Amino acid sequence: MKALEEKILREGEVLPGHVLKVGSFLNQQIDVPFMNEMASEGARLFAGVPVTKVLTVEASGIALGYAVASRLNVPMVFAKKSKTANVSGDLLQAKVFSYTHNTFYTATVSAEYLTGRDTVLLVDDFLANGEALKGLAELARQGGAKIAGALIAVEKGFQKGGDALRKAGLRVESLAIIDEMSPEGGVRFRS
Repeated sequence: MKALEEKILREGEVLPGHVLKVGSFLNQQIDVPFMNEMASEGARLFAGVPVTKVLTVEASGIALGYAVASRLNVPMVFAKKSKTANVSGDLLQAKVFSYTHNTFYTATVSAEYLTGRDTVLLVDDFLANGEALKGLAELARQGGAKIAGALIAVEKGFQKGGDALRKAGLRVESLAIIDEMSPEGGVRFRS
């Protein structure tokens, strides 16, 4: 999505450690009209696929997940990163390593929200090593749901998570794929 690449170049900032700061529009402050554009493109990419739910992880995946679910006119489910008092009953859980936070968390969803009747679209803001998507896929599998594919806003192609997931058979559609980035050299997108 050319518009996303241009917005990253204009508003993004590459920080040390292969971190891309896009808080001004994607994962802290949300540029709602632009989020809607990304969601429309995501819905177009998965048009004709019988998606019954969008599955994402808190917190940064929620905005895009909601916008895509709205376009597809289906519910959105988000995995919590910690068990809370309002999550009870049978649980689906997957251990996930967070690249951004350099720690493990347990992604948790109530089993009643993902069942064998569902075909889920996995959605997240970033794809680096693919750990969050693997965790979401595991939650879907535990619930018996089919996986339609994954929609990602920004993929760090140089970290190879997307390549590995595609090789394993998951359909991954990324709106922007970064092949190189550094604080000194900026960002280079896959053509």
